[in-house]
Amino acid sequence: MASHGDDDLVASKTEGYKVGEKKTVEEYAKLDQDDEALNRWKASLGIATGAALPIAPGDTRRCVIEALALEVEGRPDITIDLTTPGSVEALKSKPFTIKEGAKFRMKAKFKVQHDVLSGLKYLQVVKRGGIRVGKDEEMLGSYPPNTVDKPSYEKKFSQDEAPTGMMARGHYTAVSKFIDDDDHTHLKFEWSFDITKDWK
Repeated sequence: MASHGDDDLVASKTEGYKVGEKKTVEEYAKLDQDDEALNRWKASLGIATGAALPIAPGDTRRCVIEALALEVEGRPDITIDLTTPGSVEALKSKPFTIKEGAKFRMKAKFKVQHDVLSGLKYLQVVKRGGIRVGKDEEMLGSYPPNTVDKPSYEKKFSQDEAPTGMMARGHYTAVSKFIDDDDHTHLKFEWSFDITKDWK
C-alpha cells in the first residue's frame, strides 16, 4: 500500500480527552445497580440484556465488519458481503460507479464481541492520480457486545454528493479503516470508484 501513507489515516484527537478505564460488560452491568436512571441507560445500550451472541472458538476480534454498502438515492444498494473469502481484496479491483452529482452514503454492518467497543471511527483518504483529494473521519459510536436478540449493528454515514463536471470525472482510489479509541484497527482496506457522466 505504498500509494497511501499511513500518516494520512490518523484519527484526529480531542485535546484533553482521555479514554476511560476499560471495564467488562459484567462490570458495567453491576455498576450502580440501584440507580434506576443508569439502569435504563444501560438497558438502552443493550448492557445486561439478552443472551450473548455465540462466538467462534479462537475468534478474538472485538469488532467484525460484516458488510459495506453504497446507498444512492433512487437506486438499489450495492452491498459487499465481507464475510465471503476474498471480498476485501476484491474491493480494490472492482470499482463502484457513482454518477456525477449523485447523493450517496456508505453504510456498514458490524458486530461487537467480547467487550464494549469504545469510540469506533471510520477514516477514509481519497486520491486521484496519487494526489490526496479528500479525507473523511466519521465517529460511529460505542457499542456493547451483540446479543441473540440484536445480532448486528448497522450504521449509515453522513450523506455526500459526487462532484460534477468534466474535471471531476474519472477514477479515484481510497484507503479506509475502522479504528477505536484504543487505536486498534479492526479493518483496513483499499477500494476504488469511478465518477461518470451517467450510470453504467
